[in-house]
Amino acid sequence: MIRLLMVVLFIVTAAFPAFAADGPVISGILDTIVNLGAGEADDFSYGIEAVANLRMQAKIKDKGVFYGAFNLIAVSGTALDSAVALGGMNAGTLSTSALVAGENYAAALELERLYFRVTGEYLDVDTGLMRLAFGYGQVFGSSDFLNPRNPLFPDARPRGILGSAVSVYPADTAKVLAFATAPKNPFNSNGGGFLFGLSGDKHWDKVSLQVLYAVETPQEGSAFGIHRGGLSLKADVAVGLVADMLYTYNHETTEGMDGLSAGAGVDYSFYNGNFYVLAEYLFNGSTSATARSAGNPTGFANQHYLYAMLRYAFNDYTSTSLACIASFEDLSCAPILSVEHELFQGLTLSFSGRLPLDRDVFSGNGERGELGPIPPGAEAGTRFLFTAKARLRF
Repeated sequence: MIRLLMVVLFIVTAAFPAFAADGPVISGILDTIVNLGAGEADDFSYGIEAVANLRMQAKIKDKGVFYGAFNLIAVSGTALDSAVALGGMNAGTLSTSALVAGENYAAALELERLYFRVTGEYLDVDTGLMRLAFGYGQVFGSSDFLNPRNPLFPDARPRGILGSAVSVYPADTAKVLAFATAPKNPFNSNGGGFLFGLSGDKHWDKVSLQVLYAVETPQEGSAFGIHRGGLSLKADVAVGLVADMLYTYNHETTEGMDGLSAGAGVDYSFYNGNFYVLAEYLFNGSTSATARSAGNPTGFANQHYLYAMLRYAFNDYTSTSLACIASFEDLSCAPILSVEHELFQGLTLSFSGRLPLDRDVFSGNGERGELGPIPPGAEAGTRFLFTAKARLRF
């Protein structure tokens, strides 16, 4: 771990003098997180995380920019259990294969971004380990299939995708993107699982539209390849409106609505922006981009979900919010109450409490829900989770 970090720092330090005279820009975020829980198997549980995201940027003459970022993490307690169980998606930074155990913690280093961008008047080219985001959905992100989201894991950082993208701007308000990415399985060298796609964005005064198509080359489990088609729309009228959908078709597994992930949401600010409300619905097909699978362990198991959030800002430094995600089929939900305060510029403290609920909590009838304290198929869970986080920006 230490040797790898030294190599990364050496390469970055040695490479920067070759860039433009403006010099590199280095920034980052350090999150220190403490989780305290009350559960079934243990009356009390804790987890501690220290997560740093370090970012580097440097201009290459007048037409190019280099981007790099990597994560450093140290975890202990339930934070380590979650990271291992979810393959690193809890904090968005930890890969189980990169774990190194210390005296009272486990640590990891992960490369997050490593790419360059060449810009022109009507065309941009990005190549390397980068972020490819799709759709306008704020909560569930049906179209954002390369980095599935879950509002129960708000700290998860979108992972990078190894590939290339070419952006063409036929007009000031239009964009066409062609992209290609390597297979999800990095050991796959026979050509299966490569992804190719096109997306187009068009913006009007108050409406934006995106269309998306992507095809994944055949491999085991998808002998005819996987096809994805998406449509995303947002409108800023009296309220903010968004619709986001993606259909995933695999000839071997998809039937009817199984491949559809579709969301629709609304948001509105009032009282000079001090009050903000947001609601978004998700339909989740069993083989869709938002469904739970081996490749998406934080996905959803049921079909119908609703997320709602109300936030109130007391002033420019302090705010509170009440959010809840609910599943209609099994009548389970997870209310989350949060308070956030900016202690000074660059340092923010936040505190949140999550209370998973289902029918078994109230009746003891054993009818457990996906969002409840102990999801179906699980042997243990959390009846209450308190999280305290300090975020330092530099």
